[in-house]
Amino acid sequence: MSRTQSLGQVFRAPAESRQTLESAALIVGAAVFVIAAVIAAITFGGKDLPISGPGSLGQFVAIVGGITGFVVFIFGRLVMRTRKSRLGALENAEYDAAGVRLRWYDVAALALAHGVIAILAWTGLAALLGISFKGALVFTFSAIVLAGVATALTSYVVFLSSVHLSAMLLSLVLAAFIVSGAITSMMSATDPLWWQKNLSTLGIGNDISSLAFNVTLIIAGIMVTTIAHYATAPLPASTRAEARGRTLVRVGLMVIGILLALVGAFPLDRSETIHNYSASGMAVVYVALVIAFPWLVPSIPRVFVVLGYVYVGVIVVLAVFFISGYYNLTAVELVAFTLIFSWLIVLLRNTGEPTDAPQRV
Repeated sequence: MSRTQSLGQVFRAPAESRQTLESAALIVGAAVFVIAAVIAAITFGGKDLPISGPGSLGQFVAIVGGITGFVVFIFGRLVMRTRKSRLGALENAEYDAAGVRLRWYDVAALALAHGVIAILAWTGLAALLGISFKGALVFTFSAIVLAGVATALTSYVVFLSSVHLSAMLLSLVLAAFIVSGAITSMMSATDPLWWQKNLSTLGIGNDISSLAFNVTLIIAGIMVTTIAHYATAPLPASTRAEARGRTLVRVGLMVIGILLALVGAFPLDRSETIHNYSASGMAVVYVALVIAFPWLVPSIPRVFVVLGYVYVGVIVVLAVFFISGYYNLTAVELVAFTLIFSWLIVLLRNTGEPTDAPQRV
């Protein structure tokens, strides 16, 4: 097949195969490079730029990269709508490998998560380079090229993430999003001694720290509801008992996601009752789910069941340490959150990916 024919095939059916998707990602990256370079040339206006800080190259790349990540992720999902199934019939690609239908708010939350990750990643890299090259300026032409390359790289990675979305990739995006959002909130906190109280202190107030913390929890909660579908879609449901067990696991995970979003939607200083009940409810539902898992999904590996029990045991020990005054609440919350989300990632690994045609759920 010639070069012209290959390009024509990519434009006609970009989601036909892995090869065409890879080519489509390169084309998207090239287009974004041109657009970003033009915008950079207009924005920079012939001036040399600092690496980081206000009005810097890093700030430009972070903002444009964040917007690009959001738009390109949605574009990738639209491209996948034209995917053809193995039988040759047109398949609505809202259904991914696990047979999960992505709803509009799932796509919006995932797109926003990719955009925020891009913003924080480029901001952090620029800050690191700014420290390494103190006082250095980037010449206009170099700044334009670097801005185009950085934005094109963002679009390339995000596009491939969008079209190859899987359970494991989704869990990694969730982990990266939560970590980046939490670190941003901690670094920008107006109260340097927030850790002496609890994590919810980060969500108090109207500054950038509270906004980052609360928005992170809301979007992460929506993402967890999506993970609930991905994690349970491959579970067996050939009998009524299996179907009921899968449904209960899915509902439990979705409740955890909803409660997590409520923790962010109702900060401690606005609605303490709802905030505390939502946070406590997450822990209760998680413990109940772990304990009931071997009865709900008998086919789950025993090692995973034991791991869940160990996690619950650690959380109970942490609670005892907190009550006795040995640990403060922040330490307990950090460890508990880490255990719960690592358990979700391990769950995705143990449920596995389907090998045949997806089952729409």
